[in-house]
Amino acid sequence: MTDFAPTAPTLVTPLPDGVRLVAVPLPLPTVSVSVFVRAGSLHETRLTSGIGHVIEHMAFKGTATRDAARINLDAERLGAEVNAHTDKDHTAFHMHGLARDAAAFVGMLGDIVRHAAFPADELERERQVLLHEFTDDEDDPLASAFRLFDKACFGTHPAAQPVIGTRRNIERFTRADLVAHVQRLYSGANLIVGVAGGIEPDALLKAVEAAFGDMPRGTPNRVEPPAYEGGIRSLRLAGSSQTHAVLGFPLPGLAAEDMAGSVAAGVLGDGMSSPLLAELREKRGLAYYTACSADLYDGFGQFVIEASTAPEQLDELLTQTMRLLRTHARQVAPLDLERAQNQITVRRLRALERPYRRLEDAALDLFALGRVRSESERLAQLRAVGTREVRAAFEGMLAAGVSLALSGQVGRAASEKARALLDRA
Repeated sequence: MTDFAPTAPTLVTPLPDGVRLVAVPLPLPTVSVSVFVRAGSLHETRLTSGIGHVIEHMAFKGTATRDAARINLDAERLGAEVNAHTDKDHTAFHMHGLARDAAAFVGMLGDIVRHAAFPADELERERQVLLHEFTDDEDDPLASAFRLFDKACFGTHPAAQPVIGTRRNIERFTRADLVAHVQRLYSGANLIVGVAGGIEPDALLKAVEAAFGDMPRGTPNRVEPPAYEGGIRSLRLAGSSQTHAVLGFPLPGLAAEDMAGSVAAGVLGDGMSSPLLAELREKRGLAYYTACSADLYDGFGQFVIEASTAPEQLDELLTQTMRLLRTHARQVAPLDLERAQNQITVRRLRALERPYRRLEDAALDLFALGRVRSESERLAQLRAVGTREVRAAFEGMLAAGVSLALSGQVGRAASEKARALLDRA
C-alpha cells in the first residue's frame, strides 16, 4: 500500500469552557459546519429512552428569538442545507453552504443547540410525526431484527436501547422533560464545533467563542461499558415472507484503537468476492443480500452479520455462517487480508472528499481518545493488522459466544431451535 498524507491538517482549538473547535481548511467554495454533542441513546435511562431523538427534531421548531419558519428562512436564503441526526453515542446538527457564510452558520447552530425553546404546541404536532416514524421503524422487519440484536447483545443496558425510544415515552415527553435533559447533558466538555471547507480558522474562532464560549463546562458524559450477554431473540411479524437474521459478537470500542475487528469484517464479508458473499449467495443461493460490518462506538463495539433468507433455508444459512467464522479463526488467506485492507483504505481516502465525514471522525476521536488521529496514523493502524491478529479477533468473538436476532417469518420456538443449531454448528 502507498503511504498517504492528507494535504489539510485538522486543527483543534479548546475554549476555556471546554468546547472544542475542529477546523479543516479545504480548497472549496463551500463549508460544512456541525455541532456534535456527546449525548445519544447510550446516555438515556429506560424512562428517558428516545428523548435525544425528540430533542433533535424539536431543536428546529423555535428558539428564544426565532420561530421555526424564521429558522428555515435564515438558512435557505443563504442557500444552506440543514440537517441533524441522533446516534447511540452522540447527537449532531449540521449546516452546509457557501464558505463566506461559515460564521453565520456557527451562530445559527449555536442558537438552535443552546437556545431551543421547545414550544409546547410544536411538540404536540411533532409528536405525531415522531409516532409515524416509530411505526415505520416498528413495521420494518430488518430494523426489528437489529433492535432485537442489541438486546440479545446487551440486555437491559442503555447500549441496547433504540435511538427512536419507545412509543410510550414519545407519547408522554413534556417540554420540561426536554429542557431538563438538555441542561443535564449539553455542556462545554461534551460539545465540539466542527468546520470544514474554505475557511479562515482565526476568524472562525471568534464566531465559535461568541456562540459557545460561555457554556457551563460540566464533565464528560461517560457511561459504564455494557457487559456482553450473548443471547438469542426472535419476533414473528405478520405479512413477512422472509426470515431476517442479524448475528454477531462483541468488539472493543473506539478507545481501544483496535482495527482487528474492522479488518475481520472486511475479510469475511466486504464485497462480492468475500467468503460470506461467495458462499452464502453465489455458491449456495441462501440469500439475495448479506453484509458484514464492525460498528464501533464510544465504549463498545459490535461485529454484525445480516442476511435475509427463505424460512426453510435459515438453518443452512446459520450453519454455513458459523462454519465460515470457525474457518477464519483457524486460517485467514493473505489474499483476503490484502483485499480487505485495500477496500478499507479506499473507503477511508474517499471519506477525505466528504467534509462532514472528516468532521464526524474527528469529533468521535476527540470524545473517545481525547485527540484526533491523522489519516496517516489510521492507515498505519490498518496496515499493522496481520493474519494473526485477524484470526485472534475471530477466536475471541467465538469464545464470547454468538448473539442472534430473527424477525419476519419466524416459526414457533425459533430461539430454542436456533440455539440448539448454533451449539452444534
